[in-house]
Amino acid sequence: MIRINLLPVRAAKKKETAMQQLVLAGASFALVLAIVLVMFFVKLGQISGTKDDITAANAKIAELKSKIGKLDELKKLKDEVKKKLDVLADLRKKKSGPAQRLATLSDATPDQLWLESYKETGDNVKISGLAMNEELIAQFIRALEASSDYERVDLVVSEQKDLGGTKLKRFELISQLERAKPVEAAEETKPAGKK
Repeated sequence: MIRINLLPVRAAKKKETAMQQLVLAGASFALVLAIVLVMFFVKLGQISGTKDDITAANAKIAELKSKIGKLDELKKLKDEVKKKLDVLADLRKKKSGPAQRLATLSDATPDQLWLESYKETGDNVKISGLAMNEELIAQFIRALEASSDYERVDLVVSEQKDLGGTKLKRFELISQLERAKPVEAAEETKPAGKK
């Protein structure tokens, strides 16, 4: 009988199988390493992008904080101005007395009419002055009666006076001060569009 030694073939086959397994394991390891490296670099890119987003968001937050600070400053200024305007409005509501009466008197005085004296005694007023003619005196009386400060304006004296070669009319008026109306009643009498 002939004997064939198959051990070298089996050993060669084992070597070949081991080599294939080694190559297959190396290829698998290389593939896994490549996948891990790709995933690492992808995550590294995502981390870098997220850091950039965080930096941009922090810059935006700082910008918004500065704008909020400016808005708070503007609100404070607005509140201060509003308080001042409220005080002015309150003063205008309560405005009365000699200052208002003298302003009314100034507004009612026509050109070429000059006031020499103004005297208040209680509710009575005495005004004296000079005018170019009687028409200016009449115009002055009508303007005073139309005002909200004076009522029952009467001409007491009207006489001619020679002043430096110019003939003028000297006059004296008496009037009563109009009684102050309560603020609420004065507001009710205003037209609807002028509040």
